[in-house]
Amino acid sequence: MSSENMSTTTFLSNISYTEQTTDLNNSTAVMQSTENTTVVEPLIEAEERPEAVIVPILFAIIFLVGVIGNTALIFTVLRNKSMRNTPNIFVVSLSIGDLLLLLCSVPFSSTFYSVTSWPFGEGLCKFNEFMQTLSLGVSIFTLTALSGDRYIAIVHPMSKHTGKPTLITVVTVVGIWTLSMVLAVPDGYTSKLEYVSGFLGENSTNSSSTDIHLGICMIYPLNYPDWYQKVHSMTRFIVFFVIPLLIIGLFYILMARILILSSRDMPCESMKDSAMNQQQKRQVQARLKVAKVVLSFVIIFIICWLPRHISILIHFHSDVEYNMFWHVFKIISFCLTYIYSCVNPYALYFLSSQFRKYYNRYLFCCCPKFKYRSLGAEQSAMYNFNSTVRRGSTTYTGVVHSQSMC
Repeated sequence: MSSENMSTTTFLSNISYTEQTTDLNNSTAVMQSTENTTVVEPLIEAEERPEAVIVPILFAIIFLVGVIGNTALIFTVLRNKSMRNTPNIFVVSLSIGDLLLLLCSVPFSSTFYSVTSWPFGEGLCKFNEFMQTLSLGVSIFTLTALSGDRYIAIVHPMSKHTGKPTLITVVTVVGIWTLSMVLAVPDGYTSKLEYVSGFLGENSTNSSSTDIHLGICMIYPLNYPDWYQKVHSMTRFIVFFVIPLLIIGLFYILMARILILSSRDMPCESMKDSAMNQQQKRQVQARLKVAKVVLSFVIIFIICWLPRHISILIHFHSDVEYNMFWHVFKIISFCLTYIYSCVNPYALYFLSSQFRKYYNRYLFCCCPKFKYRSLGAEQSAMYNFNSTVRRGSTTYTGVVHSQSMC
């Protein structure tokens, strides 16, 4: 490989991780390095590409839908005392992370495909990268903690009645945020606003060439070695994807094993024990239903984040030619990571009748069709797994009914 091509490859590797530089990657330009500057020739102006219009419109929709959904979820849990329980504390933490990303990153990230040069300065460049990694960490680590909580609720249900579960949950959430911040600091620190020189050639709307000076927000500055990019991208994939999903998978395998064994070993019921056994079955079913909700969150996370990790790993660890397929794939994977920040509240709307009632009350209060109805006997918590078993089948049936509202 010639020195010119090696320089081109190194530069593209540095700028492709963050999408601020997509306009450079998408052009048919040949990049030439000099002693002081990197020259890009010729560039395609942003307005000539369809993604320059489609992506900002999509991000505007993501921002609006995500802010409304996550705000409604957080308000619902904080406003109603019956909803303040262990699983919902984790869900609120998840929504706060998504809401911060929507408010602090989406307005800037939406410009990646519509502007040629990063216009917000180096401070916001660092802050934007920090917030993206922070939100990613909070999301996947919270899902891991939620899976662990469901494992304990199903496999060791009596432990939920001892100690201080709420305090333990709050401490866990604080630990998740602290760990996520620590892991996000390197990305914020290394991100840098680099400047390159270039010109717009004949394939732009200008009739003659025009010299330009581009500011590019890069997580891997030009003076960083190639091995750092590869190590960082692989480490990010392992820490924020592989290890948490392996732990989550282990929790669900153990839960499935316990449920299968318990169903096989269940003794024949006498008339005397029938009522209690039915109550226990309902309680297990209610807890299992919440575990299915958490599993749905995990599946959504995989769908939204796996393409992004694949795009990054292939770019830094293979010599695949950058063509239209990878260009479209990179745009889709980039958008999916932000779509994830707005889908969880609406997933809860369809999966949880209890959350759906409150959403209808707060979001559609002006619509007669969605007027809120009193929950009556269902006013108990959606995931009220910390309540003790009530004596008497009539009273217990009401409690179990409320627990199964997920």
